[in-house]
Amino acid sequence: MGQDLRELFKEEQKQKFSLKQGHEDRFLQKLNDAMPIKKKGLNTIWYAAASIIVLIGIGFLGFLQLKMDTKVPTTIVDIDAIPQNEDFSFGDLSPDLKKVENYYVANINLELSKLEISKENKNLVDSFMDRLAELNMEYMDLNKELNELGPNDQTISALIENLQLRLQLLQKLKKKLNQLKSSKNEQITQNSI
Repeated sequence: MGQDLRELFKEEQKQKFSLKQGHEDRFLQKLNDAMPIKKKGLNTIWYAAASIIVLIGIGFLGFLQLKMDTKVPTTIVDIDAIPQNEDFSFGDLSPDLKKVENYYVANINLELSKLEISKENKNLVDSFMDRLAELNMEYMDLNKELNELGPNDQTISALIENLQLRLQLLQKLKKKLNQLKSSKNEQITQNSI
């Protein structure tokens, strides 16, 4: 039992093992049958061509996007060339604000045109007109502020509120004048009875 392994290996190395003739060819044939080598066919060429076309298309779209971004005109503003006396109102800032301004101004003018002024109500109308003039001056000051500081939410809100106050003031005046007129008519009818 005490055999030396080294001796066994030396003896085995002396023996020559030979493969049967055609063994290697049979092995390669079985390998090819199990896992055949795929040849590049027409499909591979189409995939490559499609990939190239997609890459060219993406590149072209990217180029167009960059080209469109660079076409933004650059405007250089020379402050000295701008006439300083050309003021804008808050209605000039956007079409919606222009509609709001036009609505209130038109209603204010309409209410002013409907006023019936007589000797009896002249003092009342004058007091309301003084207050209306104050609101008009505030409106002009707010427009100056808008021109000097630029548009901001507080100034625009104040301008709209000013227009609303003027319209409300004229509606109150109209209501007072109607009350005065109806009380005067009642007095006349009572005196005539």
